[in-house]
Amino acid sequence: MIRIAVVILNWNGEKFLREFFPQVVSCSPPDTEIIVADNGSTDGSLGYIRKMFPGVRIIDNERNTGFASGYNLALKHVDSDYYILLNNDILVTPNWIPPVIRLMESDPTIAACQPKIRSFSERNKFEYAGAAGGFIDRLGYPFCQGRIFQSLEEDHGQYDDQKEIFWATGACMFIKAELFHRFGGFDDDFFAHMEEIDLCWRLKNLNYRIMYCPESTVYHVGGGSLPKRSSFKTYLNIRNNIIMLYKNLPDPRRRRVLAIRFFMDILASFKFLIDGGFKDFWAVFKAYAAFYSTMKQSRKKRSALIQSRSSQIYKGYVVFDHYLRRKKKFSQLDRGFT
Repeated sequence: MIRIAVVILNWNGEKFLREFFPQVVSCSPPDTEIIVADNGSTDGSLGYIRKMFPGVRIIDNERNTGFASGYNLALKHVDSDYYILLNNDILVTPNWIPPVIRLMESDPTIAACQPKIRSFSERNKFEYAGAAGGFIDRLGYPFCQGRIFQSLEEDHGQYDDQKEIFWATGACMFIKAELFHRFGGFDDDFFAHMEEIDLCWRLKNLNYRIMYCPESTVYHVGGGSLPKRSSFKTYLNIRNNIIMLYKNLPDPRRRRVLAIRFFMDILASFKFLIDGGFKDFWAVFKAYAAFYSTMKQSRKKRSALIQSRSSQIYKGYVVFDHYLRRKKKFSQLDRGFT
């Protein structure tokens, strides 16, 4: 029998647990283990679970160590074949698990997979965090089928084919447990944001595949832990993206990409400033200061990895395609993929 564990990392998410957790329980196969891993919540999250779902296992991390470390700590105590890492602000649907597991079981090289992610507030649209599967471009900018930067597409079935992707969203990631642990899980130093892309990149460098399964659909609220507009989120996204590029890109491409990204990020910082976002402007410089201050430990991590030419990287520059060439949809990107 295949052992499956749904693990929901929670931090002060009582509101979301009350709204979405009953559906997780009712829509998951009976033999699925459902676990709440709590990151030191100070609200009524744990009291609600203990009262309403006394049979659900709770892993108490005692304090908030972020998404990456929170999952790493919790999953040390979960013995399963498959982990489903699920945000607390996701509405699952009937039969959301079996199609993904069938796909992953069909090929031993598939390490991780995600379902279709649609918006909870606008049900006909894809959702920012994952949409119909994630990709990156030559400069490391992430985007998705159904979402390029802030442009979200309506779902008309245009991405209803199973497909190999570059990264699977951390909001609803199916991953083989043995591979998660063998390759070190998430990078603890990321705290939150980009850790799922980094992990998928490491797996792809070792010739494992990441897949998108459109037969399963979930609905995501988004911004459950950090607001959608947050200078701390800006800081984490830029810092972690640069660290990820430094760790995973092969030489000599790494130096060239990082030089271009520095220029691009400085331009972005001044755009923040012009738009009145002084905290976001300053977050860009703090992100680079943090990257350089931790370069020694990033170098050690890099030396332990295998760098290769991973597939599903967009050959163009999605920033230029989107903002200058006005490409708003994934299907309009015309530079091809590796």
